[in-house]
Amino acid sequence: MARRISLATPIEIWFQDEARIGQKNGLVYQWAKTGTRPRQPQDQRYANAYLFGAICPARDIGAAIVMPYADTFAMQAHLDEISRHVTSGSVAALLLDKAAWHTTGKLVVPANIVLVHLPPKSPELNPTENIWQYLRQTWLSNRVFDSYEDICNACCDAWNNLTAEAGRIASIGRRVWAKVGRSQ
Repeated sequence: MARRISLATPIEIWFQDEARIGQKNGLVYQWAKTGTRPRQPQDQRYANAYLFGAICPARDIGAAIVMPYADTFAMQAHLDEISRHVTSGSVAALLLDKAAWHTTGKLVVPANIVLVHLPPKSPELNPTENIWQYLRQTWLSNRVFDSYEDICNACCDAWNNLTAEAGRIASIGRRVWAKVGRSQ
């Protein structure tokens, strides 16, 4: 559905994606003394949660929720959360992939968000992918979670740590091509 947006309306560029975090976590490189092998815990259980995250690199902020499934209900909750973080009077151009729950007609897109779908098979265009890499490398990998609740708490802690680091979202998420400008 096309919407008319005034030329005077400020536009914020946001990026959105979701990551599955669980007991089968990945391993990342560790520093170790030459000739030694550091121990890295592994888990064979299958509990996981989905971290839905969105970033606005220009404002150095993010909005996230943790959900048990990646589906339309979770995406609707995430859109509502992003909407609360968009500057009053602005419109967020939310860049995201074409997952089924992003393209369904069942979504009620808030008035201050416009969905912009990225081309298929182009994760390099979405800096949120780099956010996931940073969260895993810094706080989520090389761990064993005892329960689903521990997974959810770890996701929340990792996201809160990320947003508490001044300039981190901007440094990871800024893209030269993703600027809003007006011709003079």
